[in-house]
Order: sequence, then structure tokens, then C-alpha cells
Amino acid sequence: MPPQDTPSHEAARPAQETAPPAWEIVLPEEGATEDLGQFLAELLLPGDLVALSGGLGGGKTTLARALIRALTGEPDLDVPSPTFTLVQPYEARGGRSVVHADLYRLRGTDELVELGFDELTEDAITLVEWPERLPPRDGPVLTVDLSLRPEFGEGSRFARIDGSGGMRARLDRARAVHKLLMRSGWGEAERIPMQGDASTRAYERLVKPDGTSAILAISPPRADGPPVRDGKPYSAIVKLAESVHAFVAVDRGLRALGFSAPRIYGEDLAHGLLVLEDLGTEPVVDGNGARSERYAEATRLLAKLHAMELPGVLPVAEGIDHVLPPYDMEALLFEAELMPEWYAPAIRGVALAPEARAAFVGLWGEALRGAIPERPTWTLRDYHSPNLIWLPERTGLERIGLIDFQDAVMGHPAYDVASLLQDARVDTSAEFELRLLGLYARERRAREPDFDVQGFARAYALLAAQRATKILGIFARLDKRDGKPGYLAHIPRIEGYLARNLAHPALTRLRLWHEAHLPGLVLPGPEPAPRPEA
Repeated sequence: MPPQDTPSHEAARPAQETAPPAWEIVLPEEGATEDLGQFLAELLLPGDLVALSGGLGGGKTTLARALIRALTGEPDLDVPSPTFTLVQPYEARGGRSVVHADLYRLRGTDELVELGFDELTEDAITLVEWPERLPPRDGPVLTVDLSLRPEFGEGSRFARIDGSGGMRARLDRARAVHKLLMRSGWGEAERIPMQGDASTRAYERLVKPDGTSAILAISPPRADGPPVRDGKPYSAIVKLAESVHAFVAVDRGLRALGFSAPRIYGEDLAHGLLVLEDLGTEPVVDGNGARSERYAEATRLLAKLHAMELPGVLPVAEGIDHVLPPYDMEALLFEAELMPEWYAPAIRGVALAPEARAAFVGLWGEALRGAIPERPTWTLRDYHSPNLIWLPERTGLERIGLIDFQDAVMGHPAYDVASLLQDARVDTSAEFELRLLGLYARERRAREPDFDVQGFARAYALLAAQRATKILGIFARLDKRDGKPGYLAHIPRIEGYLARNLAHPALTRLRLWHEAHLPGLVLPGPEPAPRPEA
């Protein structure tokens, strides 16, 4: 673990300086320097440069040795100083490479060229002692200046740590994570990276020596992107959460209603960090697809949730509230437009004329007026198999574990039902869908005798079609813009859902638009869409 912060003994920064001060700490003995190396290793990525400065005997080689051992996962690795060889490469965990350079005896930059230094370090984590002899480089740089400071005790060293090129934000976040883990009782846990989602969030599983586990969620506040319409960024238009506050508010709201959202063991709202209950990994699907009994419980959960009178404002912490934004026409229309913008040209090879795109938007504007809820409810928005955990040790609806609901909005109850029953990653037949729609309708009727089944069925078809349309655009964008082609495997399934939804009479004009402008996506005269019975 890293040593504790120590007040700076350096000259104060000028008042007009806005950059945060460097991190300054005392390393009372060699073990503290090694702990620092272990800590810093966790935030390094390929392409990073670690600039180790300081006089002879300051501890640069000790820190470099600790960093290399941590990066390679070999605590007893022999790490000689490259004083005479200048450069020494290592193989690190995860297929990464590490380069340790000592440029004290460098005669000139030509010698680096002879060594092939640029090629060797291009995709490596590079540790450089005497970095002032290195030509200027682009990219993230972590600077560590070490010096002997006997006034703090015999053998003590003083470290001044800073970063540039995005490194400072990583360093600050790593320090915040360490502090959160320590105060929440997970400081000694092993941190195991987990597969993320399509967002910029990251997750780690924390495992204590006794085997108990938790989840570390890293979700820093979202920076506004460029304005895309009416001076608003994409996230504001489609109502995406700007900070972890939204997750905390909805999590506590769900738990207060008796649902199995994860308990929050610790939080740092400013840095977007949470330590959460680990609900496990047992899914609601298996190798054959959706498991009927588990999907039935997930359907019943929605029916119970939607029958409640739910607030639109939820507490986050003392003095802090979160307002669930409305899933309004602006958001729904903008999401639908992702299809002509991304899916049509990237997947279908069709460049739509402005007139065709305008007609598309106009038709969707007309259709979605039929999906305005009389009583908006919590729309969790990503209520589908990747975000539902089966908890067999619990009973009733508590067997459905809920995660990934930070983008919840106030919307129509049909949206989450469509999200579940037309899962983008799981094949669900029309018969299966209809059976669970009937279950949902019966459960709602049992709680609300005046529940309008036919009105719900209409809204379900509209919002299921909107969701399929949106996802086709998002998955095409993930491939084309973000270099994530894995999502293309789900495109045929979603196309099938869209064709099923467009069979509803309320979407006839949109189905005709698809027949005219995206031939082959929706064949003329598809089978009628499922409609729940009371």
C-alpha cells in the first residue's frame, strides 16, 4: 500500500496557479519505497513513461525494481541496474512489455537510435532514470522525483509525484481508490479486473484472503461531449447519467422497495467510486437461451414495480438529491435517428437522402405520441440478461439481482418489458414473448383492476420498435466509430425483433418506410406482432 501523504516542504505555488499540487510523501524505509512501486504499477498502461529523477542514492533503482516486479508478477525477479547496458526489457503480465532505462552514461541521443529505443518503447511501459537526458516525448508521463531527507529520519526519502498527458487524473483516481478501499475494509483485497460494458465505466472484483468478495465500480463524472443539437451534448439529449449519484440514488430506492440491488459498502461520490455487494455471476439464461422460470420472475418484478407510485426525486446523500429525468420525445426521437445515421450506411450500405431521413423522423414523431405514459414510472433502461443476476439462495422476487441502472429515467412501463423480452443478446421467440406479456398483464391486473391491456400492448410495440431501432444504430456505431465489431453478431437478432414490432397496426406507416428505403430489412406483410391478453 502507498505511504501516507505528508505536508509539502516545498515553496508554495503562486496564488494564480490552478493546477493541483504534486503528491508529496515521505518514504521512511526501503519497504515503503517498494510499497509505492506496487501502488504505482497498478495505474500504468502500455505507452506510459515513468520519469524517475533525483540524485545518486535517492532510491530510483529501488523504486524501478519494485515497479518491474509488480508489473511482471515476479516478486523475486532479479532486476539489475541497466547503468552499463542503458536499456533492459522485460515481459510483463497480460502480454505487456516493460523497458527499464538508465541514461546516466548516455553519450548522446544518437546512442538511443542505435539501441532502437523508440521501437523498443513504443508500446511498452518505460521506466527511465535520469529522464532529463531523454528527448521530449508525447503521451502520458508519470514523474517521480526522489531525494534523501534525513530530517524525517535516518534513511528516509522524500517523493514528489506528478503526471501529465492524462496521467495526473489516473494518479488522483488511484489514490482515491486506495483511500476508499482502506476505509471500507477492503484495503487488503486482491483486485481482479472484470469485463466492462459498452460504456466508459470499469469494474474490478475485490477478493479478501478469506474468499469474500465485492465489486469496485469506477465511474468518474462524465465530461460533456461536443454539442450535437441545440447546443446540447449527446448525453444530455438522451438523458444519460452524468455522475455516480444516479446509481446511488436508484440503488437505494430499489433496495428500499425490497428489490435485490447491491448494497453499497463504501462510496466516493466526487471521484465516482463505489464498493458494492457482489451479487455473483449466475445468469437468467443458459446455453439454450432464456430460462423460462427466471424470466418469469423478472417479468413479475417489473409488474410489481410498475404498479407502485414512485417518486421522481431520490436522495443520494445528506443534502444531495437526484432527479430522474423524463424519457421524453426529444430523447426517444434522437435515439431512433441513430439508425439512419449509423446502421443504414454501415450495415446496409444505404446513404439516405435528406427527404427520406426527414420522413423517418416525422413518422417516428407521430408514432411515439402513442407511447406517452399517463403515469410515468421508473424505467431502468437496460433491464436485460447481462444486468440480471439469479440469486437462488433468496426467495420470491428477491432472487432477481439488479445491476447497471444508473441511466434510469421516468418513462413508460412498456420500455423495460420490451428490454427484457426482446433481449439484444438472447433469442426469444414470439411465442415466448407473448406468454410473458400475458403474465405481465395478469400481474398488473391483479394489482390494478383497471390496467389498460390494449393500451399497454400498443405502447409495447411502439417502444420495442424504438428500442430495436436505437440498438441497431448503437451497435453499428460501436463497430464503425469505436472499433468494437463484436456487437455486430447481434444485428440479425435485433433486425428480427424490429420486423416483428413493425407488424403492429400502429407502426404501419413506418413499416412502409422501411420497405421503401431499407429493402430486405422488413419484408412485406410480416407476421402480426405479439399482443398480450388479459
